[in-house]
Amino acid sequence: MDVIKEKLKLLPDNPGVYIMLDKYSNVIYVGKARILKNRVRQYFHSSPKPDKVMRMVENIADFNYIITKTERDALALENNLIKKYKPKYNILLKDDKTYPYIKVDLHEQYPAFYVTRKVKKDGARYYGPYMGGVSYKDILEILQLTFRIRLCHTAITDKPKRECLNFHIGRCLAPCAHKCTREEYAACVKKAVNFLEGNYKDGEAVLKEKMLSAAAGENFELALDYRNKIEMLSKLEARRITSLSNFLDADIIAYTTNNLYSAINVLITRKGVMQGGTSYALEDAHSSDAEALSQFISQYYADRLPPSEIITESCLEGEKELLETFFKEKYDKSVKITFAKQGVKAQLLQMAQENANEYLAKSIDKIKHKDDMTINACKRLQEVLKLKNYPRRMECYDISNISGVDKVGSMVVFIDGEADRNSYRRFRIKTVEGANDFASLQEVLTRRLKKLGTDEEERFPKPDLIIIDGGKGQLSAVEEIFNQMGISGIELISLAKREEEVFTLTSEESIRIDHRDFALKMLQRIRDEAHRFAITYFRNLHSKRNLESVLSEIEGVGKKKRMALMERFGTIDKIMNAGEEELASTEGIGPVLAKNIRKYFEEKL
Repeated sequence: MDVIKEKLKLLPDNPGVYIMLDKYSNVIYVGKARILKNRVRQYFHSSPKPDKVMRMVENIADFNYIITKTERDALALENNLIKKYKPKYNILLKDDKTYPYIKVDLHEQYPAFYVTRKVKKDGARYYGPYMGGVSYKDILEILQLTFRIRLCHTAITDKPKRECLNFHIGRCLAPCAHKCTREEYAACVKKAVNFLEGNYKDGEAVLKEKMLSAAAGENFELALDYRNKIEMLSKLEARRITSLSNFLDADIIAYTTNNLYSAINVLITRKGVMQGGTSYALEDAHSSDAEALSQFISQYYADRLPPSEIITESCLEGEKELLETFFKEKYDKSVKITFAKQGVKAQLLQMAQENANEYLAKSIDKIKHKDDMTINACKRLQEVLKLKNYPRRMECYDISNISGVDKVGSMVVFIDGEADRNSYRRFRIKTVEGANDFASLQEVLTRRLKKLGTDEEERFPKPDLIIIDGGKGQLSAVEEIFNQMGISGIELISLAKREEEVFTLTSEESIRIDHRDFALKMLQRIRDEAHRFAITYFRNLHSKRNLESVLSEIEGVGKKKRMALMERFGTIDKIMNAGEEELASTEGIGPVLAKNIRKYFEEKL
């Protein structure tokens, strides 16, 4: 504490960001301040403090700070540092999922419609987010069925290309094959955009027509699929809030806390339609509701397109100008921060507040259990395996051979016992011939460890612990790489599947952890996640290829049968997940070929 006392005397009056460190020099909290001197001293001098702040202060062994020109700069820097260090006492949207949008760039000659989870400032239009039981896949399929727009990225050139199956089954006008004029395609795009903006009548009419046609042809499964899509559109229309403007795009954000744990609820309205909502259970060490809300908002919209208006609580009035400027500079968009006191907006805020309160009440036990499964499990692992340091950043590696040809290595990352999916990496094996897992592991680890001590280390920080999926042989193969490269300061273990034995470099005998121990459950989670991530290589690889070319690899599936499968299922995922009976009932397939199709995909996985 002597170091902290001396540093507190030297704090400046400038705005900036402060960084709290624990005894292992891990960043445990990042905050912004209008006046650094006043803000940082509050943690050590002011009393009483909320329980959550006291818990954080007890773990502070040192702190640093960065001076900025303005508080706006401090807000942006705070957000970047939280992303970089993922401090345990900041609000972290670890369990957050980024909802999909449908993107279309109307500046293109023949605009394509496709899904994305990343919103960019690129002049394109983004519709969504799609949530609350509304499937973006169904929306895209309706667009194709109704307006015959293209969903692919095929380059359209002066030389016509060969039309694909979508043209033959009436799902695309095939501008790439010059089967339509630019004006004809533009008219369809205009109708599709109108549909995405909430005018569903044309889409419903076409779906009803197709449903009746399918039912008349006794294709009842297809008719049921059309009916489900019609019901989905009806639900969307039912969510329209009649007392709101049809042009209102707003997010409603409410915060609640019990001084130890917190929760936030976000309700989303687009074009006057309630899209849905999401609640977040949070652990944080903020001293005020305004500080917590401000940090949540800057994080939440870091990778999302903000609406025209954010309706939230009056405690944020002091941050209103700062946040509006933040949105203007980041997105070049005017976002209005509103504190609703009455009317329908106030009712929506009250609804969000009730959702947040209910979610917090139900989540407290879940949060405590989560601590046992994550941070406490890391501490327990350090104790059981006698690790030198707390294993804050753990990386796990797995090798997957697909069809005996494609080989891929996966790297998954857990921070404080939780998956950090943004840090996952996949390596395509380049130098190894055949199915040699040991050599493949050595190639992957060599490529990864070469990044240490380079400019890339910021994107690939040094791990505390590396976990290998395998036994003593795999561990020895990686140890060999460690020795060759002179790697130090990183501990290495392997986890063998059959008996769930842990092998280390410091013990000749394997270590068996009780199967009820949270430390073992955490190791199993990271190992299984590395395996899952490697397996998805097959899906990603084939999703980039034309569906027709994938199906053409299956013996007995000719052009007519490919068209029949495409018309029946629409996507490679639906075909892969279909049972033999479903496949066999497709026109021209039959039970024998259905069995071959299932066998083909099972071998791939």
